[in-house]
Amino acid sequence: MTENVWTRWPSREALGRQGISGPRRLLAWAVRLLVLGALLWSALHDSRIHGGAAVAGGVGVLVAGGLAWALFRTTLQHRLWRSLGLNALLLGLAAALQAVGLRSPAVVLWCGCAIAALERLPLAAGLPMASVAFAAFALADGDAWPTTAVVIGGMALAGYALRLDAEARGSAQRLLAQERAARAAEAESAALAERARIAREIHDVLAHSLSAQLVHLEAARLLIERGADREQILERVVAARGMARDGLDETRQALSALRGELTPLEEFLTGLVRQADGTEITVEGDRRPLPAEASQTVRRVAQEALTNARKHAPGAKVRVRLAYEAHEVTLDVRDSGGSPGELAQVGGGYGLLGMRERAELLGGSLDAGPGEEGFVVMLRVPV
Repeated sequence: MTENVWTRWPSREALGRQGISGPRRLLAWAVRLLVLGALLWSALHDSRIHGGAAVAGGVGVLVAGGLAWALFRTTLQHRLWRSLGLNALLLGLAAALQAVGLRSPAVVLWCGCAIAALERLPLAAGLPMASVAFAAFALADGDAWPTTAVVIGGMALAGYALRLDAEARGSAQRLLAQERAARAAEAESAALAERARIAREIHDVLAHSLSAQLVHLEAARLLIERGADREQILERVVAARGMARDGLDETRQALSALRGELTPLEEFLTGLVRQADGTEITVEGDRRPLPAEASQTVRRVAQEALTNARKHAPGAKVRVRLAYEAHEVTLDVRDSGGSPGELAQVGGGYGLLGMRERAELLGGSLDAGPGEEGFVVMLRVPV
């Protein structure tokens, strides 16, 4: 809901000192001290008053300085009635100074009250207070009325210009605070996204590594239960140890990838295929570097698909196809089929589900199911 321009206070940012440069603050204080000093000198050395009247005038000037400071604080706190009361006290003090013959301090106070009312109060309250101050000034001023009217008009414009300048500064401060808050929120969001990415990457690496180790350890358990040859059991245990070592290497590679130190995707897949007997790979399209998230997703899906092929169709031939297309990259992993191995039931079966969720986070898709011969896993990731 829009506030009424007549009853709206200037913002606290506009009325405060925030956003004012150090040199400008020093200049403002220097001007205030200069004006206060000049008024004190005028009150104490006016040739028309002497003795106690001069001292009273000096005290009145000091009291006016204190009231002006209080007016600054109350307007900053948006306290209307206190601000109006302080402004009225300053106007009355100016009239008292005029009555004892101190015209210069009185004129300065009237003009200052008018300008402060226009600058720091809601217009509905500031305009009447400024009108009273300007009327008192006009009555005390001895110049011709056109001159007085020009002076009053100039001071009114000065007060309103100060108000506009303060409101512009306040708006700039609010925009700056909003921008800083937006940047902080963006940085926090980026940090959370990065932590989620790291957690997802480490989870996928460990899930694949531990699943592969479980396959071999379960095979070793079955061999032991059947009383198999020691060499067969040892072979499975050694394979599990190799998987553990490979898992550590993959974890290091994942951390390197998060730092932007990725090995080429084709080189990674070739090494992966080389470790699996009966597996071949083809690469189609113009090869090009992929974003880190897309590259990591392709790698993890390839690892998961080859692990599943070894579990569910041991000894089957596996074909891996990586295709670079105009706006996406496709990974196709399919096996020739075969009888399920003894380890087909090992694991929870959530690997491909996790890979599908990971692909969807990138705007891609993952389809897995029976093909013409065996099982097919097809990943599409936009790049």
